Formats: sequence, structure tokens, C-alpha cells
Amino acid sequence: MSTVRIGFVGAGGIAQAHWDALSKIEGVALVAFCDIEASRAEAAAARFGATAYTDYETMLLEQPMDALYVCVPPHAHGGVEELAAQKGIHLFVEKPVARSLERARQIEAAIQQAGILSSVGYHFRYYGATERARERLQGLPIGMAIGYWHGGMPGVPWWRQHALSGGQLVEQTTHIVDLARYLVGEVAEVHAYFAHGVVPLPYPDGDVSEAGVVALRFATGAVGVITNTCMLNAPGEVALKIYTPDRILEVGWGKLIETEANRREEYTSRDNPYLNEDRAFIEAIRTGDRSLIRAPYSDAVRTLAVTLAADESARIGKPVRVAD
Repeated sequence: MSTVRIGFVGAGGIAQAHWDALSKIEGVALVAFCDIEASRAEAAAARFGATAYTDYETMLLEQPMDALYVCVPPHAHGGVEELAAQKGIHLFVEKPVARSLERARQIEAAIQQAGILSSVGYHFRYYGATERARERLQGLPIGMAIGYWHGGMPGVPWWRQHALSGGQLVEQTTHIVDLARYLVGEVAEVHAYFAHGVVPLPYPDGDVSEAGVVALRFATGAVGVITNTCMLNAPGEVALKIYTPDRILEVGWGKLIETEANRREEYTSRDNPYLNEDRAFIEAIRTGDRSLIRAPYSDAVRTLAVTLAADESARIGKPVRVAD
């Protein structure tokens, strides 16, 4: 395959991060952009000499392409993935992959039936620091993990509506949940508590919880805690700390801090995780090597299952087993 032709559904901020990365990869052509806001699709299309659309069905009918990037909010996964899969178009889908597990599994089935490649935007997996942590943890017994995503509330209206985004844990802290799965293992059960209405948030039309804490029991028997908040006006913090008998590893935005009894080592990877994940996806399309993709769709569905189980646990006030 000489040139990999790419289309986009969704032309917001995360889509821009991807097309900026893709534009740096040789042999990639961005051929079409679709967004419900025509001006955004038109602006992107003008930059790359592509065609703009406001209807994805028309785009997929008219534009030959090898892969499609789906960069839409959680609630907006209508039928674009199934239609692309039917046409044999490989899929890159931004996280979280859907608002419900039922919807995600419908898309997963379509991907598997079509035999296409899929990748999901869990870019923390593609940091050099994350891979270094994964190597350091090989063969070590992990007893505990503590993760957090503490920051402010994004300004996009749908994010602050629980019915649309799922709340911070489902939409944003999913990165830390996924990182825990990637480095520690599968989560078997969760017990969550959310703070709601305790601290006033800047948008009165929002109904998402302003803070939350999730206790996790991993399938290995290890335990963990993940906290999140979107109430901060101060600088935030994002990381996952993993505890073994002889060392503590803290993984964050491209940074790894490793602490032992008489040693503390800090490693920072200068790589661009969006470029890394996009390059891996393109190379997998060219070669057919699925092992290059660190977060295929079926794997991302399991991360969604953990966050939705936590959301249910907070709602009913009891521990919830993660769906298989």
C-alpha cells in the first residue's frame, strides 16, 4: 500500500491532535473530514486539500479511504463504526468507545466480523515512560496501585452532562483506569463513591460529580484506589503509582519515577504519544501486524466495563463485579 488514505468523523480538539500527528507520517493522505459543525470540517479540509462533509454516510459513500478516525463524544457513536467496518475500512476510535457497554459490544462485534484493524486512543500506553515502567515491572509481584486525575472541568457542554459523557471517570479518568489494566492487570471488582453537589462547579447546567474515589480489586488479588476531581482551579495532577515489595513506580505525563530503598531515578520521555499511536496504527495497516497496536477495540471495551461498573457502584452504594 503506497498511500494510506484517512478520513475523520469529528473535527474537534482531539481530532486535531491526530491529524497534526498524521501529517508528520510519510505516505499518509487526509482525504475527508466530517463534523456536524460545517465550519470545523471545512477548516480542516482546507488545510489538507480534502473534502468536507456534515454527514458521515455521504462521506463514506463518496470518499474511498483505508482508515477512519472516529473522534466524537461518548454518546455520539451512532452507526459510523458499523458502516465503516462493512466497507472494510480500518478504525481508530477515540476513548471512551461508547456511553454504554451494550453499544460498545455491538461495535466490537461488527469489527470482529469484518476482520478490520482497530485501535483506540489510550495514548498513555504509547509513552516511552510507560513502556519503561512495563519493562521494570516484569516478573515483580504487584500488591497495590494508586492513581489519580485531579484537574478542572473541560469547557465543552456535553462533558458536564452525565448522560452524554458518563462523568469524569468514564470520559477522562478512563486513561488512568486503562493504565492500571495495562501495567497491573484486569480488574475484577470495584466499589465507588462520588461527591455530588458538595462543591459548586463553574457551570450551573452541569450534573457530573465533582469528585470520586474507586476501590479496585484486581484479578491477581492486588488492590488499588483511583481518585478523580474536576473542581480544581489550581494546577492539576495525573499519575499512577504502583507498589511492589522493593520499589515504587510512578507513571505520569511521559514521566517515570522509580524509588527504591537507596535510589530514586526519574526518567522523562520526550516522545509524542499521539504520533507514536498513530504511526503504529498506520504501520499495522501497511503490514497487517496487529501486535503493533497496544489498545485494540476489544481491549478498550474492557476498560469501559471497569468505569461503568464503578459508575453503577456509586449509584447503588455497593461493590460491583466488572462485566466479562
